[in-house]
Amino acid sequence: QVQLVESGGGLVQAGGSLRLSCAASGRTFSRYAVGWFRQATGKERQVVAAINWSGGYIYYADSVKGRFTISRDNSENTVHLQMNSLKPEDTAVYYCAADTRYSGYAPPPTASVKYDYWGQGTQVTVSS
Repeated sequence: QVQLVESGGGLVQAGGSLRLSCAASGRTFSRYAVGWFRQATGKERQVVAAINWSGGYIYYADSVKGRFTISRDNSENTVHLQMNSLKPEDTAVYYCAADTRYSGYAPPPTASVKYDYWGQGTQVTVSS
């Protein structure tokens, strides 16, 4: 069983920054791939970034490349998403998710169906 808790969301002006954190329970968290997803009102959930167990494989959606950075600290069971140069279109509920069935020698999955544990989400609102 894995529990994920997101934090760090809030209201920010366009061009500002936020740092989201995902704190995980479980001794084997360091083995899992972790993804950040977001879902805007009326839209489908989409992947934002994903990271493998070591940080050696990282994926970013085209819409956030160069602005967002995903990182993990396995000693703290935490994954972060640093979001810079935020735009109004980044407004959404952001979720972190863990793929506990992940093979450590593959890039992290980007499809939400591959992830079997999810946090409750944190709201990010970017005003223009």
